[in-house]
Amino acid sequence: MASVQWHSRARKYEAEVQMCRLEVSAVDFSDYHPLKAITVTDSKARRGGRKGSTSSSSSSSSSVVLDPLSSMLDGSDPLSLFAAVSQTPALPHSISAGELGRKRREKEEEVGSDFEPWSSKRGEILSRFTTTEKLSINLFMGSDKSKASSPSSAVSEKVRTRLEELDDLEEGSQRELLNLSQQDYVNRIEELNQSLKEAWGSDQKVKALKIVIQCSKLLSDTSVIQFYPSKFVLITDILDTFGGLVYDRIWSMCADPHPLPESFSADDVNDTAKETCLNWFFKIASIRELVPRLYVEAALLKCNRFLTKSGIQETLQRLTAMIRGIGDPLVAVYARAYLCRVGMEVAPHLKDSLNKNFFDLLATFRQIHGESVQNQLAQQRVEIPIYLTLYSPAIHWILQCVAYRAPEVHTYTPLRGNSDMEYSNHRITQPSHLLFASLGRSLSCADPPESERLSILNDAWKVITKVRSPRDYINCAEIWVEFTCRHFTKREVNTILADIIKHMTPDRAFEDAYPQLQSVIKKILPHFHDFSVLFSMEKFLPFLDMFQKDSVRVEVCKSIMEVFIKHQQEATRDPVILNALLHICKTMHDSVNALTLDDEKRSLSLLINGFIRMVSFGRDFEQQLSFCVEARATFCNLEPVIIHLIHTVNQLAMETRCVMKGNHSRKTAAFVRACAAYSFITIPSLTSIFNRLNLYLLSGEVALANQCLSQADAFLKAAVSLLPEVPRTISIEGKQRSSEPFLLDFINNFLSTLLVVPDHPEQGVLYLVRGLLNMVQDYTWEDNSDAKIRVYISALPLLAAMSQESYLYTIPKVDSNETLYGGDPKFIAEINKLCETLIGQVLDHLKGLGRDEGVRRQGSLAFSLFGCLLAHGDLRNNKLNQLAVNLWNLSHKHGFCDTRTSVRTLEYIKHQAQLADLSHLSDMTARLSLQSRT
Repeated sequence: MASVQWHSRARKYEAEVQMCRLEVSAVDFSDYHPLKAITVTDSKARRGGRKGSTSSSSSSSSSVVLDPLSSMLDGSDPLSLFAAVSQTPALPHSISAGELGRKRREKEEEVGSDFEPWSSKRGEILSRFTTTEKLSINLFMGSDKSKASSPSSAVSEKVRTRLEELDDLEEGSQRELLNLSQQDYVNRIEELNQSLKEAWGSDQKVKALKIVIQCSKLLSDTSVIQFYPSKFVLITDILDTFGGLVYDRIWSMCADPHPLPESFSADDVNDTAKETCLNWFFKIASIRELVPRLYVEAALLKCNRFLTKSGIQETLQRLTAMIRGIGDPLVAVYARAYLCRVGMEVAPHLKDSLNKNFFDLLATFRQIHGESVQNQLAQQRVEIPIYLTLYSPAIHWILQCVAYRAPEVHTYTPLRGNSDMEYSNHRITQPSHLLFASLGRSLSCADPPESERLSILNDAWKVITKVRSPRDYINCAEIWVEFTCRHFTKREVNTILADIIKHMTPDRAFEDAYPQLQSVIKKILPHFHDFSVLFSMEKFLPFLDMFQKDSVRVEVCKSIMEVFIKHQQEATRDPVILNALLHICKTMHDSVNALTLDDEKRSLSLLINGFIRMVSFGRDFEQQLSFCVEARATFCNLEPVIIHLIHTVNQLAMETRCVMKGNHSRKTAAFVRACAAYSFITIPSLTSIFNRLNLYLLSGEVALANQCLSQADAFLKAAVSLLPEVPRTISIEGKQRSSEPFLLDFINNFLSTLLVVPDHPEQGVLYLVRGLLNMVQDYTWEDNSDAKIRVYISALPLLAAMSQESYLYTIPKVDSNETLYGGDPKFIAEINKLCETLIGQVLDHLKGLGRDEGVRRQGSLAFSLFGCLLAHGDLRNNKLNQLAVNLWNLSHKHGFCDTRTSVRTLEYIKHQAQLADLSHLSDMTARLSLQSRT
């Protein structure tokens, strides 16, 4: 292809914008509504219509597109439809009065938000009932022998095989894990929970049931009795998982042909689902030991809905009676707690079983002084007061279930029934701190009269503060923090914090009470959303200093920052808040090291950025910049925070220009230069090269917008000089990806900025454009890559825009090259020469692609260059016109060009050719042909 002479097409941007605007049509709003149905009338009458039919419209015409929203609404406004329904006294024919009554009863039977869920108690139990003794896990997972069955086996044979497998799990090999720490024990239980899910997912249902049975057996073991409540929480998590999997499995079997409604009855369940449900209960009935059989069946309590209407009620009564066969009172009370829990989830209105469980609980207390329990406590060296605290989570839960939405007479019945029990010979005394801890829990659920609250707090604290044991003290004190925060001011809360510090500081007792101390913080934060009040408490920060363990201290700081970001409505400059939160954020930042995971770094950065975002000194911009300088030094190890600070400073520079005008112009310019210096110094510290490139460009644009030309020039030159350092691959979320797409995006953005950047008087014409193109030329691109050529094609529109008399966009008070050169012929000649060089490079590359298997790439690049010539080149020039035709033909030569795009492009050219100044395109159109690959 011969060399060409480039001439840019003269553009009239304002006229082009006017041509692209949509036509304005008048709309009669008197009968208009956005949701009103669209009526489409066919001019032809529907043939073959029924005699006497009044229908004369049709929507079958292919030329008319109906509004899908109007067809869905059948011509009715949904709000009007709703209003019409609400005003109609009659019930819709699709819902009977009986069904409405059933729905109303079901709603009454649901547990509401006023019921404290088990999930809120779970964490407290795990943190409260801990042990340093070694634990063990005994598992009988069955032998590995397989039992083959013939394809013609009957259903009874399959059932017998399953039952043999269940027998095998009790007779199989034993796996015993000894000398486990508490954390090891928790990890093993979590592994079993995961194994349960994996077995279920791989359709090993019997194996899943084995895991659940063996875990349930662990609830019979009270060898480390002080850990039993936490063990109960961990094991019942597995039971809950299993119960949910079975229920969802049976539910899915009912989805054919239609899914069950939420308020289904047993009559709606198909026979296959019922048979599967019965099989599960048959398997459970074959479990020999009482405790695992009881727990597994309780876990599947909800599945009784698939069988009979009264199945849940009958099962609750039967399981309640079964618990009476458990000899250990501690094991029995937690079994009752679990049964009450699953009962409340599926049938909270069935109060009889709840009351029976409570009365049975009272009856078992006489066993505490029995020989069996006393020997067990003596063997484990556990005193009665400590032993009794193990009952508190279960008893508290059962009482909550019994009292929930119960009539007042029912609430008092258990208390009156207590007098019928003969406990006078079995009186049990507890230490005062346990009694006051129990009182504190009760007061957190029911507020006493306002006139009595202060006296209650004073009387209680007189006793609590005298408790000598730090462990007993903090277990009681952290409960009363909730009561204090709810009903009193920061003065009383500060007094409580001071007393806790006084008791927990000697001998570093706080090191053994981190869960309780964390609980104190979590109870304070919801009541003090005004952080100026929170941090004005003299003892709050000293209280935080007791968290000496790094991981715990960071978690506490994160919880404080989460509350601040969530509830702080307005930006602040309060020095009390800023100093305290800077200290807290610095604590989080200083926890980062080489082993910190990227997810944790992102989490900490989000919290710190949330704090920075809420700091504002109003129009005191210098103070705001000083804060950013301090923050940069404080959070230097978290790159997302540094990036956020640079964005903040750039935004600050823009705000300064908008606010400070007139007499403050010199001061404003000095401040903007200071902001630019901040960014210029900070950007090189970033590790991500694309973050550096983008921030150099952004900061250069901000400096340019503020008429700081030398600073803008420095930023843009720094970006250009950084391009050779871009690696060919970068890591994104742990995976290596090609950097080319990101580099091309950056270069295109950079090119669009260069239009408004004036040439430096000492650097020559288009020095930044030439510098960028030289860097692109010398960069080591990927093999078989067209990225460099695409940059050259992208540079042509920029150069064409630079040759216009008036630029497409400019920056106020900044003289771009259109003003500096004023359309000087030498300047235009330099642009044309550079364009010709770039086109020559593209054409040479296209020739090279024609000699190998790169014809698809050749067609794509040829079409891109054709589009560029069409939009920006002066095609009245014969050589340029002929080049455009050749590029069109080349792009279609091998049939890889998208036909739809080609057709639309050709139609556009024909439309443009109708304009007076583009009439020369009509001759070119005649020479453009469409070809397709055969």
